[in-house]
Amino acid sequence: MQSPKVLIGQGAEAKIYACNFLGRPTIVKERFKKTYRHPSLDSTLTLARTKAEVRCMTRCRTHGIRTPVVYFVDMENHAIYMEHLVNWVTVKDFIIRFQAGDKSLLALLPLAERIGGAVGLMHSHGLIHGDLTTSNMLLSGAPENLELDFIDFGLGSIEGSPEDKAVDLYVLEKALLSTHPSTEPVLEAILNSYFKVRAKDSKEVTRKLDEVRMRGRKRTMVG
Repeated sequence: MQSPKVLIGQGAEAKIYACNFLGRPTIVKERFKKTYRHPSLDSTLTLARTKAEVRCMTRCRTHGIRTPVVYFVDMENHAIYMEHLVNWVTVKDFIIRFQAGDKSLLALLPLAERIGGAVGLMHSHGLIHGDLTTSNMLLSGAPENLELDFIDFGLGSIEGSPEDKAVDLYVLEKALLSTHPSTEPVLEAILNSYFKVRAKDSKEVTRKLDEVRMRGRKRTMVG
């Protein structure tokens, strides 16, 4: 049924394993205990995070947003068994390699529009990613027909407010501009595409995004 798990990575919240599950290559994301928290509180919070992540992933797929398929959830061990995507590159590494090749940023605009449209669709269904960086977006397939997948909904939530959506966008904005210099045209294309999808409450999200930016600048000035 399941081959032995092999540890392939670890983040702040979970360990990542690879294995075979029911004959399929599988990634297992297993949240570990936080010893600084009271055991019952830790268990409650970890269970809630696991449930929220699974809900976000499955609802994304329901609405046509690509994420790894969830195969099984082990609630007792706070582990999510999901599709092992292959032959992918993160959007972060894709842009870094692209810029290293000294190519025109105009060639990145179709990808930017794809990202903005997908995030707009996500938000239109109340889904908040929570850590919307270029490291949590994967590209696969032929260069002329790249597929875009979103991963790591560990901080995700459902029924997000305009403030939640603005914070998601701000995280993406900061991640893009700090990791990839001179990509302001790419960000502009992402936001333009996003707001075409999010026309219904675009003014409110725009207002909240401006407020979040202002708070971010104040924190930077204070240090």
